[in-house]
Amino acid sequence: MTDILEIADLKKLARRRVPKMFFDYADSGAWTESTYRANESDFQKIKLRQRVLVDISNRTLETTMLGKKVSMPVALAPTGMTGMQHADGEMLAAKAAEDFGVPFTLSTMSICSIEDVASVLKKPFWFQLYVMNDREFVVDLIHRAKAAGCSALVLTLDLQILGQRHKDLRNGLSAPPRFTPKHIWQMATRPNWCMKMLGTKRRTFRNIAGHAKSVTDLASLSAWTSEQFDPHLSWKDVEWIKELWGGPLILKGILDEEDARMAVATGADAIIVSNHGGRQLDGAPSSISMLPRIVDAVGDKVEIHMDGGIRSGQDVLKARALGAQGVFIGRPFLYGLGAMGQQGVTLALDIIRKEMDITMALLGKRDIEQIDRSVIDSVNF
Repeated sequence: MTDILEIADLKKLARRRVPKMFFDYADSGAWTESTYRANESDFQKIKLRQRVLVDISNRTLETTMLGKKVSMPVALAPTGMTGMQHADGEMLAAKAAEDFGVPFTLSTMSICSIEDVASVLKKPFWFQLYVMNDREFVVDLIHRAKAAGCSALVLTLDLQILGQRHKDLRNGLSAPPRFTPKHIWQMATRPNWCMKMLGTKRRTFRNIAGHAKSVTDLASLSAWTSEQFDPHLSWKDVEWIKELWGGPLILKGILDEEDARMAVATGADAIIVSNHGGRQLDGAPSSISMLPRIVDAVGDKVEIHMDGGIRSGQDVLKARALGAQGVFIGRPFLYGLGAMGQQGVTLALDIIRKEMDITMALLGKRDIEQIDRSVIDSVNF
């Protein structure tokens, strides 16, 4: 597809094919969106060292994330409402990731359930957990993730309260969508999206509906969800989750050195340097600008990943050079999914892989394990 050469091309296509309220959900940040923009723009402040006349044959991007081999150091991030970008979106994205050899992480707030995703995969996937006020529901989610064979739990720490996202409020976002004239028009102008959505039964939060007590319809689901994020969440809860889960635990939402040290103290197997894609605290620093500080603080004690602002293979290499073992991508694969379904997710991954490979060659490196701070010419955060 010669007209799709970069992630930005998939974004343009997704904007045309996905109803506005759902595209905006994926492509927005909190308040003024300054942190959302900084996540991306701060990568441009990192300059690379071009090298020449070095043997760059037989290059490889293979490495490990959480001790498991991956085809490149990239995982699909947990993203809520993925199944509203494209019918059965989580299942399609998970299959694309499995075929590509990279991890897929299912969100608690997914449209397809844990069991739906497990039914289409041959290998284990990762599950992301939000700790709700309804602790009985949390325990049930963990047991379901275990039963589905999930091999790692990603615990999100930075959503004790929901950041204000103006686009979602103005769009009247819900899943399934409410049939207001505005929403009907948005969907009517996206006929392919509508036809695919009519062909699936998965149109609401299936990890919640039918599992949480008192959730019987859209109104009760909305009320339940708005009451469930827990402002009392603490490091004691992390210890409880770790013991209950009993497997590899990744803590997502670390943006401060002291919090990174606390994460290590709780026994986390890995942390994700993240500001929730700029969707929580507007005005927080970008993830990539905090990565070196957190690596210097705890990098010898825990595996470090990052997310936020990754839009190219070069961005992946820059994060790797500054100390991330791997990165998580959210919006790039959502753009691909909204644009072209499973094929689009595969294409997004392939674009990133090709950009990584070419850039690594121009840096004079043959192996992803050789990418470290020596390939950075300058950083001007």
